[in-house]
Amino acid sequence: MQTFYRQAVEFLPILAQGLWLTVVVTLGSLVLSTLLGLVWALMRVSGIRPLVVIAATVVNVIRGIPIIVQLFWIYFVLPDLGITLTALQAAIIGLGIAYSAYHAENFRAGIEAIDPGQIEAAQTIGMGWWLTMRRVVLPQAFRIILPPYGNIMVMMLKDSSQASTITVAELAQQGRLIAASTFQNSTVFTLVAMLYLAMCLPLIGLVSWLEKRFGRK
Repeated sequence: MQTFYRQAVEFLPILAQGLWLTVVVTLGSLVLSTLLGLVWALMRVSGIRPLVVIAATVVNVIRGIPIIVQLFWIYFVLPDLGITLTALQAAIIGLGIAYSAYHAENFRAGIEAIDPGQIEAAQTIGMGWWLTMRRVVLPQAFRIILPPYGNIMVMMLKDSSQASTITVAELAQQGRLIAASTFQNSTVFTLVAMLYLAMCLPLIGLVSWLEKRFGRK
């Protein structure tokens, strides 16, 4: 145990650098996926046939391609098309696009759960489609989607480890590098697991609270 503590003191500062990148990747991709997911969802419920088809196609394509393949495509293929991104940028964009599909389905379900009578009432008093969404539908849908949104946040935090496949030195990658140079696999990956758990547990607690606070009876 003393050996573990001594090695932990030695390795934690290095792992902390990867921890910071993990947070950056997670937050960046969360913002991007939320914005894109909302766009896809609004297109799906717009009632405009071309927009519905485009959004449904995009979401299905994204969901049908593994995240790691999307990351490879963005990081290794786009440069052949004249678009060069850093590994960090590619990771944020790749995870953001991948998870936008899941956010889109979550947002769409929340929007469609609102009583259509409220939408009709808003339109009868002169509200347009966008104003109805902004003032009537989205505020109520927000309460419905919060619990599953929290679950997606936890999934994104864990899947940020896939950024290591395109050389982003986040937490999992830093752990692999340390383990490869020191051969202290048990210590290193125990610390990595503990750090991921330390980040996930508050989010899991938040999700549980949201489910109790906003979950539909």
